[in-house]
Amino acid sequence: QQVEFSNAIPLASGSGFFGSGVDTVTVQRVYSRFLSNEVLNASTQSSSLDSYYSQLQQLDNLLADPSAGLSPALQDFFTAVQGVATTPNVASSRQALLSSAQALSSRFQIIDQRSADLRDGVNAQISATTQEISNIATQIAELNQHIIVASSAARGQPPNDILDQRDRLVADLGKNIRTTVVVQDDGAYDVFIGSGQPLVAGTLAYSLATLRDPLDPSKLAVGSRSPAGVVQLPEALLDGGRLGGLLAFRSKSLDPAQNALGRVAITLAQSFNAQHALGQDLNGQLGTALFTIGAPQVNSRLTNSGSAVIAAAFDATNVGALTVSDYQLKYDGANFTLTRLTDGTTQTFAAFPQNVDGITLSLVSGAALAGDTFLIRPTVAGASTLGVAIADPSKIAAGAPVRTAQGAANTGSGKISAGTVNALNVNLQQPVTITFTSATTFDVSGAGTGNPTGLAYTAGQDITFNGWTVQISGAPATGDAFSIGPNTGGSGDNRNALALASLQTTKILDGGTASYQGAYAALVSQIGTQTRQLQVTSAAQATVLEQAQTAQQSFSGVNLDEEAANLIRFQQAYQASGKVLQIASTLFDTLLQLGNR
Repeated sequence: QQVEFSNAIPLASGSGFFGSGVDTVTVQRVYSRFLSNEVLNASTQSSSLDSYYSQLQQLDNLLADPSAGLSPALQDFFTAVQGVATTPNVASSRQALLSSAQALSSRFQIIDQRSADLRDGVNAQISATTQEISNIATQIAELNQHIIVASSAARGQPPNDILDQRDRLVADLGKNIRTTVVVQDDGAYDVFIGSGQPLVAGTLAYSLATLRDPLDPSKLAVGSRSPAGVVQLPEALLDGGRLGGLLAFRSKSLDPAQNALGRVAITLAQSFNAQHALGQDLNGQLGTALFTIGAPQVNSRLTNSGSAVIAAAFDATNVGALTVSDYQLKYDGANFTLTRLTDGTTQTFAAFPQNVDGITLSLVSGAALAGDTFLIRPTVAGASTLGVAIADPSKIAAGAPVRTAQGAANTGSGKISAGTVNALNVNLQQPVTITFTSATTFDVSGAGTGNPTGLAYTAGQDITFNGWTVQISGAPATGDAFSIGPNTGGSGDNRNALALASLQTTKILDGGTASYQGAYAALVSQIGTQTRQLQVTSAAQATVLEQAQTAQQSFSGVNLDEEAANLIRFQQAYQASGKVLQIASTLFDTLLQLGNR
């Protein structure tokens, strides 16, 4: 603050006008609105980046941990599968596989739980930040009132200390959310946050509050209080500052990461179960599901007026089409519109069921009314619901349910492969005979085959019936026969175990372009890249903030050199005035002494 002086009214005399010193006109703040806005904007962006980075760093450490991450557990699990393939009839190998499956399931659940803990922490910070914003808004409104009254009482003189206090509150508000200030004619501030939501209008403050998202109860949303209650605000309006950083982390990093982790768990369970079902256990029974997995989540908006109950299920034949996106389903009174939230892709339909991206949507009961909205989250619960369904090691289906043989009386050089199982079929284990009627043709007989005759023979070609496929090589002779039947007593068979082990490197996810570990590695890489980018950007923004604060202080801050020079100047003026008084006193004393004589 600086004191503004003006010349006092001079004294008139016969010899002219004599100066009578100076009067204090006002005390004025050395203040720049432009520089203050620059600091406010830089502080808002810096706080947002710091908040986002601190949360993302925790997620990065969680996923990339070399010992507690998912990759070691996946490797251990498939190493155990290889152990069963090597010694399928050894109980210890089978028990090791079950133990590894349990450990893998637990690892998925632990990582998902820690992600949920991160979400709870973010929700708590959102709640605290929202309350702080409301408190600051109330204080700014109160100071607006004090400034209006003080300025009026002081006949327009600025209440500088209150103005400084209000600017400090605005700066604190800017650290929590993007803030825009409009100065009114009476000196009051109108404050807007985010992308234009009013927070303070003169002496009136609007408070914020948190509420459960009506479409996703696990998410804490921010709303504005009104006489009618709390009105939810779109997250897009609440950018910048600590609150904006928290919301951005949750929607842009935490949610996609949890979905991606769940997708790996779901794809692993579905594809492993599908292959396991094509095998045979030690009891001669077809394989059952090794893993259990929960169904996709479907949330109905709390304000829906219709009675429709929508369900979603995984499409076992197209599990590789699963994405990491959530979906919004909305009914307009005639058609449903499904929107993939990651890229905005939409599709419209009028009836159920519908297949999309590896899931099947169906209407369980009731009917929808116009405006009804549903949130579909296919993969969010994948990691938390992954479990192991088998406890008996003998039920691991390491062998194939069919075996092949060639007739003892064969005279040609034809050889039949061990065969592979492609799909479950009611006639899968029914005996089938392939008989060569010549060196180039053969007949097939058996249940479910249709008993075709005169089929052309090509060495090594696939011969597929009843869900199995075999190949015959060499040169069979007329009358040679080959049989395919149930694999009775095949305790040492490892054909299905080998197929299960090959899933480790099979590219199933992302439409057949990524394996389980490849998809998880891509997630770790993506989060790591985001973390590094935010680290660099946050550091750069901190420098921008420091430069803005330096520019502001160079204009408004106290300059010690200038104050020292002023102090010397005032001291010299005081000394000069004192000297005048000293001379005057001496002169009067001398005159009085002359008068006494």
